[in-house]
Amino acid sequence: MGRPRMLNAGGIDPIAEEPHPPRAADPAALACAISAEASAVLAVMRRSLRHPRAAADDAAADHPLVSSLKALRRLAFAPAAAASPSLPAAALRPFLDAVRSEEANAAVTSASLAALHEVMALTGRSLPGSALREVVDAVASCRFEAGAEAAAEEAVLMRMLQALLACLRAPAAPALGDQHVCTAVNTCFRVVHQAAAKGELLQRFSRHAMHELVRLVFARLPLIGGADAEDATVKPEMSGMDKNHPFGIGQMENGNGSYASEAGIPDENSADESGLSVEPYGIPCMVEIFHFLCSLLNVAEQIGFDEDLPLFALKLINSAIELGGSAIAKHPKLLSLVQDELFRNLMQFGLSISPLILSMVCSIVLNLYHHLRSELKMQLEAFFCCIILRLSQPRFGATYHQQEVAMEALVDFCRLKNFMVEMYANLDCDITCRNVFEELANLLSKSAFPINCPLSSMHILALEGLIAVIQGMADRIGNATSRPELRPVELDEYAPFWTVKCENFSDPQHWVKFVRQRKYVKRRLMIGADHFNRDPKKGLEFLQGNHLLPEKLDPQSVACFFRFTAGLDKNLVGDFLGNHDEFCVQVLHEFAQTFDFEEMNLDTALRLFLETFRLPGESQKIQRVLEAFSDRYYEQAPQAFANKDTALLLSYSIIMLNTDQHNMQVKKKMTEEDFIKNNRNINGGNDLPREMLSELYHAICRNEIKTTPEQGMGYSEMSPSRWIDLMRKSKSTPPYIVSDSQPVLDHDMFAIMSGPTIAAIAVVFDHSEHEEVLLTCVDGFLGIAKISAFHHLEDVLDDLVVSLCKFTTLLNTSLVEEPVTAFGDDLKARLATETLFTIANRYGDYIRTGWRNVLDCILRLHKLGLLPARVASDAADDSEASMETVQGKPAPSSISTSHIPVMGTPRKSSGLMGRFSQLLSLDSEEPRSQPTEQQLAAHQRTLQTIQKCRIDSIFTESKFLQPDSLLQLARALIWAAGRPQKVASSPDDEDTAVFCLELLIAITLNNRDRIVLLWQGVYEHIANIVQSTVMPCALVEKAIFGLLRICQRLLPYKENLADELLRSLQLVLKLDARVADAYCENITQEVARLVKANAGHIKSQMGWRTVVLLLSITARHPDASGVGFEAIMFIMSEGHLSKSNYPFCIEASRQFAESRVGLTERSIRALDLMADSVSNLARWSQDTQGPEGICLQSSTWSHAFDLVIFALLDDLLEIGQNHSQKDYRNMEGSLVLAMKLVAKVYLQLLPDLFGLSSFCKLWLGVLSRMEKYIKIKVRGKRSDKLQELIPELLRSILVAMKSRGILAKRSTIGGDSLWELTWLHVNNISMGFQSEVFPSQEYEQPNNVSSPRGVNNVEAQN
Repeated sequence: MGRPRMLNAGGIDPIAEEPHPPRAADPAALACAISAEASAVLAVMRRSLRHPRAAADDAAADHPLVSSLKALRRLAFAPAAAASPSLPAAALRPFLDAVRSEEANAAVTSASLAALHEVMALTGRSLPGSALREVVDAVASCRFEAGAEAAAEEAVLMRMLQALLACLRAPAAPALGDQHVCTAVNTCFRVVHQAAAKGELLQRFSRHAMHELVRLVFARLPLIGGADAEDATVKPEMSGMDKNHPFGIGQMENGNGSYASEAGIPDENSADESGLSVEPYGIPCMVEIFHFLCSLLNVAEQIGFDEDLPLFALKLINSAIELGGSAIAKHPKLLSLVQDELFRNLMQFGLSISPLILSMVCSIVLNLYHHLRSELKMQLEAFFCCIILRLSQPRFGATYHQQEVAMEALVDFCRLKNFMVEMYANLDCDITCRNVFEELANLLSKSAFPINCPLSSMHILALEGLIAVIQGMADRIGNATSRPELRPVELDEYAPFWTVKCENFSDPQHWVKFVRQRKYVKRRLMIGADHFNRDPKKGLEFLQGNHLLPEKLDPQSVACFFRFTAGLDKNLVGDFLGNHDEFCVQVLHEFAQTFDFEEMNLDTALRLFLETFRLPGESQKIQRVLEAFSDRYYEQAPQAFANKDTALLLSYSIIMLNTDQHNMQVKKKMTEEDFIKNNRNINGGNDLPREMLSELYHAICRNEIKTTPEQGMGYSEMSPSRWIDLMRKSKSTPPYIVSDSQPVLDHDMFAIMSGPTIAAIAVVFDHSEHEEVLLTCVDGFLGIAKISAFHHLEDVLDDLVVSLCKFTTLLNTSLVEEPVTAFGDDLKARLATETLFTIANRYGDYIRTGWRNVLDCILRLHKLGLLPARVASDAADDSEASMETVQGKPAPSSISTSHIPVMGTPRKSSGLMGRFSQLLSLDSEEPRSQPTEQQLAAHQRTLQTIQKCRIDSIFTESKFLQPDSLLQLARALIWAAGRPQKVASSPDDEDTAVFCLELLIAITLNNRDRIVLLWQGVYEHIANIVQSTVMPCALVEKAIFGLLRICQRLLPYKENLADELLRSLQLVLKLDARVADAYCENITQEVARLVKANAGHIKSQMGWRTVVLLLSITARHPDASGVGFEAIMFIMSEGHLSKSNYPFCIEASRQFAESRVGLTERSIRALDLMADSVSNLARWSQDTQGPEGICLQSSTWSHAFDLVIFALLDDLLEIGQNHSQKDYRNMEGSLVLAMKLVAKVYLQLLPDLFGLSSFCKLWLGVLSRMEKYIKIKVRGKRSDKLQELIPELLRSILVAMKSRGILAKRSTIGGDSLWELTWLHVNNISMGFQSEVFPSQEYEQPNNVSSPRGVNNVEAQN
């Protein structure tokens, strides 16, 4: 990322290109300008130039430089030259000669360079490339006599830099060619180096000039095409950059003030003079310049390190990368320099104690990541593991400034939207790489925790990094076309995990599944490593059980497990590999085969090999390990030694030398000659090259081979051998995956970091008091909620809700004198509350157990009177504001019970405005001081916060909640209400239970389409309240009328649940007598409203039974009977009487008729209702059977006789015998009608009744009741009407039975029971019927008539 150049104190940028004066409008004007510049230089020359003078003729003795300038003046005004295109180049040559001249002093050279710059400005657009090359050559070989003053010399150097900049800025600059561009840059850098001993102005200007030259050169890189063709077409041999002086630059400063260098001296056979065309400068010079800049970083190895030069080089490199950008990847040579030399130096300078250097290193890597990350996968892993993760933690010895710079760099990376997801996909999901994403996320979380210290800038910085990661995930959700379907990863069968490859890394459909599977394998391998560290055998068995190793172990699979699994105990691995068991030996050789030692020095290869495990201490185990190593090394480098034994012996010797040099107990150290002597004649009988042995000796002395490598996943420095291994690994690693801004992996990533992230943000939120930091935390909370909801991570969202509830201070039970004022003064509490309810409204679909915490806060606000008035309302409140009246009284609202008197102490005015009125009241019993402005402001802030929370929307919009969330909300309400107690609870507890019940009823009514989901819990809760309440109170009142509201509202929409809803009303019948009596009138009104509104929706017999029963029990209640009877009248007289409710309505009418409550008129109306209902029976009879009558089964008629006819006869008989005749004046008529009824029914049903098993019993029942009726006394004497009627009826019945062959004397042995029993009863009524109906010749029974069933049973009973 580029930075704006700083202006100097005067506001002038010395690097900015000077504005070109307008070219002369005509040749004459140009000639005048050139002549003026030549005159100015001549004036300086005449004063300063040393030349021989002749007294007689000064003109003849003119110096050649003077002559050339005079000739230029003549040429400028020549008519032919004015129109010549060669004039610009010709106008430069006299000034170039003066610049090159050794006789010219500093003043002349400075004036010549100034004139040169002016002429270039005038003719710059027409200057050819050859002219520019001459300028570069002249400036590079600039000479002037020694002895100049420092100021004059600095002026010359600044003019030189201006001329070089003008050349690179000229339109024809590409024609300079690679050679001259390198010359210009080299010359500029020599001036930079020389300026170190000069003034401050020259130092700054020279560095800025160098910076600008690099920018001008690399700005052309994106315009260059294919790199290979470009490199091949370059003809001139480049002399290279000068890097011979102690700081990487060679300056040849001769005694006469020359600034010439070998690279700057023009060759006689240059491209121009030889006539060869010069290609435009391109990749060759850029490679050379970039390589030169990278070489400037090698000063770290020199004594007396100064950060100035490396810092300057890093800035130049950063500019080159900024301008070259992604075009660097198109050119292999440049890319190779970046991948190897540059990054290797960056890894060294990254651990610098200088914050400036570290900051610049991080900036370069940030630019490299942005432009070239697809080519730097392994380098980026090394940078984050060895620098960022190492320096960001004080436990590795980093200074505070290092930690701060490293953390700032990490935060910059995190602000790149796809950085973390690419780290996760490329590194965390690669079994050979570190879990960089996970470690960076943990680092940010831990760094945000203020442990035993106040909140510092480091904590805030880490917080910003976390928020940036979360915001990146949230932004990707906005880009998502749909939620990715991620299936759980499982391994069904074994496959070598180190050989699995992805088909297409550019298609997310392929690589997403692949990397998730790799992450699953990697996670399982790490679990297996943990098991292995405790018990190697069980660890391998675990891997076999998870299909990561074959059922039958083979050496290669175990070797790859050791090679590619992080976290293994290297001591155990070393013991396993050094074991003499045949299988372990095979594993050892397969383990060695996993290394690539090609073109690698022996000591480097040995270092890499021994870093992966701890070399055993026993000599035999060492022998086996080194044999396996030497076999592999010789296999890949056979040209290095005569045979593999040489590699083995030399490896042993290196191990011995390493122990000798770095073991403190060894006093006499081995010398180089001793080492060489010990390795004589080991190369097939010959000596190894002395140079190689000497190099090995010094390498081991400088850098110890760690035979006891670090355990676990430390953050060690990047050693040369590790860098070589990294470069090898980078060639075979899978391609870099570039994220496409889709949340395909965010679910897995967020599941890893969510817990620590929530905790870290919560801790910072808790410790901070700055509004900016608090708002940043709020952004983090909202981002976490958005991600959790999108990926259906309900547990994470619940944890977030729990954390936020703690910060609202609403759950703090400590007594506060003015909690509302305290809440308004607490910015943190208000932000937390607003965030909590924002999440509840936006992402309530995915809240589960968190609803309990949300409700705790709502209940606290309710107790403080801060909730909106309509928080418990439902969607139909407004539509039911006006209802019909019952008996002139307004019907209680089915939505709110505010019109129903509450039994108990009324609540004080609630709501925020109510609290304001209390606060502002001046006429209260206890005068209160007038509130202060601060208190009023706090109350106003509280009001604004509650309004922003939109708490009522949680319940009124609950119909949009997903089923699981809705069910959890309902359960949370039931839980918050508490279990009802038989003993009286405290007013606060009862108020809480009532409020929760209101909310529960509201969401039930709002979710009528999903009532099945809620009904069971709601019903059980109301049932608990009803059954546990023994005294009238607000809670049971709310429960009863809430239940009635639900039934009223849902019956029209839920016919399939009508029975369930109506059955629930049976709870009203279970009320304690005192409770029922207190609310009887209002309950009846509600039931009456339910009947009038929903009579057509009540279908079942059970439903009608419940409703009518609720109405009938009011018959003896003085206040409720009127409403109840009107409801019964509505049912029976408004066309709602049906077969389902007929018995219940008749019974209810009877109760109202018998009731002594109310006027007699009501009883008469009840009797009229019963009488009028007979027409319904007749209609139903016709509808059922048609004109023939009611079609019932025979068994049904038997029950009808027992339960209806016989019961009626018995009741009338009892009344006639045991009650005063004054009460029943027409008793005789009733008895006559009853007898006619029984006779008529019996005769009509005789064919059906005869076939019943109980026929004999039924017939004897008719006879016995006739016998009783004929003997009954009315007004003290037997009834004449009955005396006449009964014998006639009996004669008719007997004749009918005879005609049908039912009654006849059998001729069987043993007698006829029916016959005998019949005449036994008949004779008690009248003695002459037997001879009258059955003369003596008709006693025999017809053959076609069977005996009635049940006669024997009746006889046995008698």
